[in-house]
Amino acid sequence: MSLLWQCAIVLAVVAASAANEDFNVDCEKHSIKVTWKVSSELAENAARLFLGHCVPSTFSVLPTGEGMATFHYNLNGCAIKKRVTGKKHIYSTNLTYRPDRKPKPAAISHHIKCVYIRPEGWIPPFLIPAYGSAEGHGGLVFHMALLNEDLTGLAKTSLFPLGSFIPIWAAVDQKDHQPLLLLLEECVAATTPELQSASLVYPIITNKGCLADGKTGNSRFLPRYHSSALLLYLQSFKFALGEEVYIHCKLVAWDPEVFDIEKKACQYIKETGEWELLDDPSQSDLCKCCDSSCKPRLKRGVDSEPQGLVQNSVLGPLTIVENSETRIPSESVKYPTVEQVTVDWMA
Repeated sequence: MSLLWQCAIVLAVVAASAANEDFNVDCEKHSIKVTWKVSSELAENAARLFLGHCVPSTFSVLPTGEGMATFHYNLNGCAIKKRVTGKKHIYSTNLTYRPDRKPKPAAISHHIKCVYIRPEGWIPPFLIPAYGSAEGHGGLVFHMALLNEDLTGLAKTSLFPLGSFIPIWAAVDQKDHQPLLLLLEECVAATTPELQSASLVYPIITNKGCLADGKTGNSRFLPRYHSSALLLYLQSFKFALGEEVYIHCKLVAWDPEVFDIEKKACQYIKETGEWELLDDPSQSDLCKCCDSSCKPRLKRGVDSEPQGLVQNSVLGPLTIVENSETRIPSESVKYPTVEQVTVDWMA
């Protein structure tokens, strides 16, 4: 991130604001700082002001009765979404006033975005020898990127012929933490960088870590080189051919010694017709739920159970193209919506 900061473009995209509202956005080295001057009516309900899912770091009432809310948070917090596209790393979220709780919509919503230019020669951290060593303190940093065919660096193109493979790399910086296991809990493809309840999606990983596209297609996980990283060899699909596609994933950092039906990486082995646990095939019984529902039967105490450290990430846009060699007879395919695949983690 320090390299990215040297070539940063600070970009704040804000919708037309209501009267008497002033914004200031600072995209800092590792964080974002937003100050929001709100009307006296909103100041009386300051607890319903949010940046992503975070409330103001500080709030003060001005002599005029107006309020000044300050949000100062790490770029990897508050459900801020990171997207890698071309030569840019984009962090985006919404600044909202929600007098009512979800699922009711926000009364005021403004889109905030910080854009960092990727330096020439930037490569994913896993290619750096020191990757994974402890360095300082702070929260976890998650990564997600498209790789080239040799898995030696970033992809130089975002165009993929139908049926070809798209190498996707995901990782979490361990820093001063004990060893971590990186899991992709859910992944879907969509035609928009943000998911809505009615968005049409192509399920890739579902059911708490089941690579569903490996059963319907030929996608698979590659053997891990480290517990804190995961390589998904995704076969390009027919969904949204010729359109811009975004890969939405829920990344989870977990204990590498503990697997269960909700914390796993499972793939379908067509030769055996069975699901297999990537990290320990001897525990593949944990994957049997992939064809049904991977939710625990007992819900008692679920709120107190550890859920791991989570980051929602968006990768794209990428485009899948069809040519004469990959042409498939046209057919009517009905894709599910976000609600139908229960992707509530993007809300």
